[in-house]
Amino acid sequence: MSQSSDVARIPGSFRDPAGFLFMHQGTLYRQINEGCSEAYQRLMASGLYQALVDAGQLVSHQECDPAETAAASAWKVIQPERVPFVSWPYEWSFGQLKAAALATIRIQRQAIQRGMSLRDASAYNIQFLRRRPVLIDTLSLGLYVEGEPWVAYQQFCRHFLAPLALMALTDVRLGTLSKVHIDGVPLDVAVKLLPFSSKLKFGLLVHLHLHAGSSTRHADDAAEASPKPTSGGVSRAAMLGLIDSLEGAVSGLDWAPAGTEWADYYATMSYTEASHQHKRELVANFLAKIKPKQVWDLGANTGVFSRIAAEAGARVLAFDVDPGAVERHWRDVVARRDESVLPLLQDLTNPSGGVGWANDERASLAARGPADAVMALALIHHLSISNNVPLDRVAAFLRTLGRQLIIEFVPKSDVQVRRLLATREDVFPDYTIEGFEAAFQLHFRVLAREPVRQSDRVLFWMEALG
Repeated sequence: MSQSSDVARIPGSFRDPAGFLFMHQGTLYRQINEGCSEAYQRLMASGLYQALVDAGQLVSHQECDPAETAAASAWKVIQPERVPFVSWPYEWSFGQLKAAALATIRIQRQAIQRGMSLRDASAYNIQFLRRRPVLIDTLSLGLYVEGEPWVAYQQFCRHFLAPLALMALTDVRLGTLSKVHIDGVPLDVAVKLLPFSSKLKFGLLVHLHLHAGSSTRHADDAAEASPKPTSGGVSRAAMLGLIDSLEGAVSGLDWAPAGTEWADYYATMSYTEASHQHKRELVANFLAKIKPKQVWDLGANTGVFSRIAAEAGARVLAFDVDPGAVERHWRDVVARRDESVLPLLQDLTNPSGGVGWANDERASLAARGPADAVMALALIHHLSISNNVPLDRVAAFLRTLGRQLIIEFVPKSDVQVRRLLATREDVFPDYTIEGFEAAFQLHFRVLAREPVRQSDRVLFWMEALG
C-alpha cells in the first residue's frame, strides 16, 4: 500500500522510528510502526494510558483504520486529541517550564510503576491543554527493563533542570537559550553560568554540576543514561529514587516575578479609570461583533484584555515580551483555573522563527496562525518609536498574524509616548493618526474608529484585505 497523496507529515515529527504525525483531510493522525507495537500494547493493557488520560497528563486518542491514511509501514494509526496552539519551551514562563518538568517526572514515576518508561524527556513533548501541561507524544512511552538506566535522564536535565536553574539563580532571560540549543541547554554551559551557590543545593550539585563533569569525561560514550551503580544495574527502587531526587531539585527552584520592566504596568498606567473602563467596553463590543474562536493578544501584559476576549468565548494566546508580566499572568490563570487563556513570552521585534532541521522543525509564530482576531492595545508606540519600526511594516506584519485586528493608536501627545521621546530625537514625522491610517489601509479595511474617552488615544477595528 502506498501513502495517500494528500497525507502531509508534520515537519517536527520525523526523528522517531516508532512513528510520526501527519495530516489527512484536515485531521491530525499518528502512525505507529511495527517496532513500537509491543510498547503500545503494554501502554493500553497496563492501565497506564487510561490513568494518565484521566489525570489530564496525556492526550487522549482514538484508534483508526489505517487503510486510507497511512504509509505501508503502518502497524496502527491513532487520532490524538488536537492541541489548539502548539507552543515552544522558549516561549514559556518560568512557572510554565517548571509545571512541564514536574509533569514529565510524575508521568515517568507512574510509567515505571506499570512496567514502562519515557524513552525521551524532551520539553517539546509537553504542551499546554486546558491550562495543564500534557504529554502529547504517546510513542515516547516505551517498555521498562529493570536494571537498565533511564535513557532520557540527561535529556531531562538539559531540557528542564538546567534552564530552570539558570532562570531561577542567574537570570530569567536565560530561558531563551533553548531557542539556540534545540535539544536542551548543554550541561557544561549551564554550570559555567550558574553561581557557585548552586553547588550548595544537593540536587543541582548531583544532576547538573557532577553530571556535567561526568558527561564531559564520557563524551564518547554511546549512552546518555542515568549513572549505573557498580554492580547489579539500576534497580526499580534506585530508579524511583532518581525520579524523587529530580522532583526535589525542580520543586526547590523558584523565581519571583519582580524587577522586570512591565510587570507593574497597570499600577503605573496613564489612563484615568474612566478612560480605561471605556477602552474595556469598546474592546468587548468589537469582540462581540467579531465572535472569534481564537484571539492573539499582543503585548498582553498581565492579561486584563485577554480575560475580556476569553469572556467573549475565545481561546486566547496572550503574548508579552516581559518575563515578569507573563509569569504573573500565568500564576493568575492557574489561580483562577482559567482554561481559555495561555500566556506566552514573545518579542514581537524578534518573534519566534522557524528553527531546527531545515528551519522548519519548530514552526515560526506566523506559521502557527493566522488567528481569527489579533489585539494590539497600547503597543504601536513601542514598536514604532521604541524600536524604529515604520508603521507600514507594523501593518504588514500584523496582517500575517490575523484576519481581524483591534488596535489602539497612541499619539505623541500621550504621556507614555512623551516619556519615550524624552530620551531620543523625534525622527518619526509620519507617526500621526493620519500616517497610521494611511499605512494600515494598505493591508486592512477600517470597520470602526472610536476615540477612548478622556484620552487622546483611538481604538480601531479593522479587517484584513484579500
